[in-house]
Amino acid sequence: MGSFFDRYFGELAGLIADVDTTALLKAADLIRDTDREGGKVILVGNGGSAAIAGHLAVDLTKAAGIRAVNFNDSSLITCFSNDYGYDWWVAEALKAHADTGDLVILISSSGESNNILNGAITADELGLRRLVLSGFSSANRLRGQGEVSLWVDSSSYNHVENAHQVWLLAIVDYLIAGLGDSGTLVTP
Repeated sequence: MGSFFDRYFGELAGLIADVDTTALLKAADLIRDTDREGGKVILVGNGGSAAIAGHLAVDLTKAAGIRAVNFNDSSLITCFSNDYGYDWWVAEALKAHADTGDLVILISSSGESNNILNGAITADELGLRRLVLSGFSSANRLRGQGEVSLWVDSSSYNHVENAHQVWLLAIVDYLIAGLGDSGTLVTP
């Protein structure tokens, strides 16, 4: 019988590797197409997912040259939560800051966070592209709200969040490498 860490990292490695690479390619295409068409990427998450969103926004902008913003400013969250209620702050922030052609990346480990779900509905109403990331139940409510959905088959917050971060940063590295749909280098 292996140690806790052997089991822990073995399970995590299996979850990270158990990704639909076709969905990763579609997610990369959504991001690339948004940028090429002059839109920006808007990222939103709660807790650890907010930290992942912040990391991705910086890497997309700085390393991949793709304009990205993260709704993780405490003034924005508390002001909009105070005025509209916590369940609605993401939806209202999208109404205030999203432009036609933008992509919204919504991250919720459980796929059941009301503020993220309401944001997904509003993003759809605004005609925005949506990439959603979730875990826990395969029937979670967020999973069906995106043009592309990345789902982790785990009920462990840390495993779900770690898989989300690895997958999203792999997409950034893929975009930086200039790879096309076939996985080969794109020539200008």
